Amino acid sequence: MQAVRLFGVGDLRLTQVAEPQPNPGELVVRVEASGICGTDRHLFLGEFPSTPPVTLGHEFSGIVTAVGDGVDLALGTRVTCDPNIPCLTCPQCLRGRVNLCPNNRPTGVGRDGGFAPFALMPAHNAIALPAGLHPHHGAFCEPLACTLHGLDRAALRPGERCMILGGGVIGLLALQLARSAGAEVMMLTRSRAKQDLALSLGATHVAATPAQALAIWPFGADAVIECAGVADTVQAAPALTATGGRIVILGVLAKGVTVAIEPFDLLFREIQMLYSFLNPFTHARAAQMIASGAVSVAPLISRVLTLSEAVTAITHAAPAGDVRAIVVPQ
Repeated sequence: MQAVRLFGVGDLRLTQVAEPQPNPGELVVRVEASGICGTDRHLFLGEFPSTPPVTLGHEFSGIVTAVGDGVDLALGTRVTCDPNIPCLTCPQCLRGRVNLCPNNRPTGVGRDGGFAPFALMPAHNAIALPAGLHPHHGAFCEPLACTLHGLDRAALRPGERCMILGGGVIGLLALQLARSAGAEVMMLTRSRAKQDLALSLGATHVAATPAQALAIWPFGADAVIECAGVADTVQAAPALTATGGRIVILGVLAKGVTVAIEPFDLLFREIQMLYSFLNPFTHARAAQMIASGAVSVAPLISRVLTLSEAVTAITHAAPAGDVRAIVVPQ
């Protein structure tokens, strides 16, 4: 079968690989949809650690086609796959901080992922989805799970003001979760198309610049959720945060990037600056929200691509207004 494989920094190719076969406790998924994440571009550029050669794709869902011994999940079940495989024995895992496991081998990063017709997964990482769910929608469970962890960290309360920095898929999922928590939400993005999409998904306000945002909310937001993964927005976040508020960094900046922050300002106004990494114990919640329609994902699909088109999409900058490109390997 063909797969999109990373062989080293700047070396991403569509190549032939063998179809996977399940060992005991494993299953094979016929991939229906796999999302292209900003992390995939970081991997290609060498800005995020990986272990090539490896098939990329960590946001995927599909149909179970084969199972190993000891797996009771029925063939034909539609599943979403949690890509993270912590060791469950290290000090972080034993504390319940599985997202911080130093031995984690994430699928699509440290082991072969979903940019291929078939993918191999531990059965306990597969979560069943309704048979009637649109086949493209299960690919949003992983980014939603990561976003849920970030919103858990933000601990929004009804009536608070929440500002989302960045109108990509994480920002637009965070917007919906913040609205569900009862917050008044502003989306900060330069893209007019993404502003319009944010308003359609429940944003109360949109702004193109920090100055415009502060003109609407002069005292800032109780919670600022950074979803763009850009140094400028991380640096701008404290000035957009109300005194006594908190910042959650969800976006992934390239390794080695630094940002100027004034500790005195954070101290004097008691601003919490929090970080959110991966999806500890949130993937099943995300699957339930996707299955129930509690979160709207259909408007977030910008493009549907083949495997060969995926190589170009990962190695080149996304077009203006792009939210999420979905790869359909079959």
